[in-house]
Amino acid sequence: MPLRDYQQAAVDAALAHFRKSDQPAVITLPTGAGKSHVLAELARLARHPVLILAHVKELVEQNHSKFEHDGFEAGIFAAGLGKKQDSFKTTFASVQSLSRNLDKFDGFFSLLIIDECHRVSLSEDSQYQKVISHLKKTNSKLKVLGLTATPYRLDKGWIYKKHYQGYVRTEDETPFESCIYELPLRYLVQKGFLTTPAVIDAPVARYQFDELPQEYNEVQLDQFLAKSPRVTQAICKQLIELAANREGIMIFAASIKHAQEIFKLLPDEQTAIITGKTAIKERDELIRQFKAKEVKYLVNVSVLTTGFDAPHVDVIAILRRTDSVSLYQQIAGRGLRLAEGKTDCLIIDYAGNGFDLYQPEIGSTKPNSNSDLVQVPCPSCEFANLFWGITDADGDIIEHYGRRCQGLIKLSDGNDEQCHYRFKYKQCPQCNAENDIAARECQQCHVDLIDPDNQLKKALQLKDRKVLRCSGISAQADGDKIKLNYHDEDGDIVKETFYFSNNKQRQRFYNIFSRTITGSAITATTSEQIAGQIQGFVAPDFVIAKKEKYFWKIEHRIFDYKGNYRKANQQ
Repeated sequence: MPLRDYQQAAVDAALAHFRKSDQPAVITLPTGAGKSHVLAELARLARHPVLILAHVKELVEQNHSKFEHDGFEAGIFAAGLGKKQDSFKTTFASVQSLSRNLDKFDGFFSLLIIDECHRVSLSEDSQYQKVISHLKKTNSKLKVLGLTATPYRLDKGWIYKKHYQGYVRTEDETPFESCIYELPLRYLVQKGFLTTPAVIDAPVARYQFDELPQEYNEVQLDQFLAKSPRVTQAICKQLIELAANREGIMIFAASIKHAQEIFKLLPDEQTAIITGKTAIKERDELIRQFKAKEVKYLVNVSVLTTGFDAPHVDVIAILRRTDSVSLYQQIAGRGLRLAEGKTDCLIIDYAGNGFDLYQPEIGSTKPNSNSDLVQVPCPSCEFANLFWGITDADGDIIEHYGRRCQGLIKLSDGNDEQCHYRFKYKQCPQCNAENDIAARECQQCHVDLIDPDNQLKKALQLKDRKVLRCSGISAQADGDKIKLNYHDEDGDIVKETFYFSNNKQRQRFYNIFSRTITGSAITATTSEQIAGQIQGFVAPDFVIAKKEKYFWKIEHRIFDYKGNYRKANQQ
């Protein structure tokens, strides 16, 4: 079976990467893109034995079936499927079974492919890392390739550092080094490779999950849902009406109790429920019935977001909250596979998650309901960053929540590194280096960075210190001098002067005031220009000044404050 254009592009990207590098890599393809055909082609092209891992037996079976359907032989090593075949050139295995039988895989393997690779952790004791370490004993240059639709997880962050399109995802350690190919969901829909999603933005009822705290447990969730029986009843009534002309309805519930409540409100003979507590044999039978269209409604709790393939599904009902656009897209993707007679798939969000189905993942949760994705160019390298931000009625950026430029810069030796420009930072009092606002140690001189709460608490206890809740700054030009005024919310003012004829003072000013509110580059070069543009500069949230004989000397400026003290004009 010939590959689709994007599948071939993914294969080509993997071949090109591993010809020049042994670093583990990721291919990101949306649900329904046909990852199994990509991994099958890579296994076919490999000259030496290949292992293909998955975390559930359904995926092992699906991937093996499609590989053999393309005319190739392969073994299965999965206790859940009752097979432990280890003599084939290509072996499809469950990570659980293989990690318990490593001695059966002592031979040379050139390639390890991991499906749903977002499950891989850095822990040396994890099943995946045990497999990788074992295979590398025989082949130190083992190629490790991951495939996933969700390379970012709320509980783990990004699973790779660098993206092939020239930007950085994270500075943290990751299981994979880079993403070497990625395909957007919109492309698959536009090209007719996936069913058109029909998103219903105004369902008959909706849970007000925003009334829950940001961090909540299952008990709190069930208590909240228990107060919303009429909402659940109205939702189920609408689903029954919508199902009249539909083939398969998948319902994603928030908890086991919630799923049981939904189950009772839907037609008994047409409904199945699967949770993490459902026995394996019962679960397999219920999935078989649903795929055979013997039941119409399938209610589940966090168990069918991956490794589930039922093309006839044409209604996705989301009754759970998620802060992850990737997970939201993966849930919706359960209904976007093509099927005979299927023209669209209804996607109904009863939880008010508010995601655009085609929205790219940017790796941070939405700060508030007023936030949208905004494009912020880096003043240093001109890379166009995507951050959460707030815009005015004309679409102009009022503020954004980005911290550091994500652009990759090519070095003279052919390597690349992340751009050093920071939109928000914590300045080291020792060496003036810019650090991430959450950093506890200076990245340059390694001195401990003072907790701003402790800094404020200490200053408030000293008689010779003044703490301003800074509501803004103003400036006047006086020849080559720029006179700054820091305004307290109660009207108090502390002043500071910079001499622009002095190179060190000039540079110090730009080190302190290096950012504008909109994220655009600072163009002012003279004291007069700075005085005219000062309202657009990012001001500190607090200013700490020390009493000298005749004046107050600025000791600390605290930018981007997040702590226990109230900022200016806050209630």
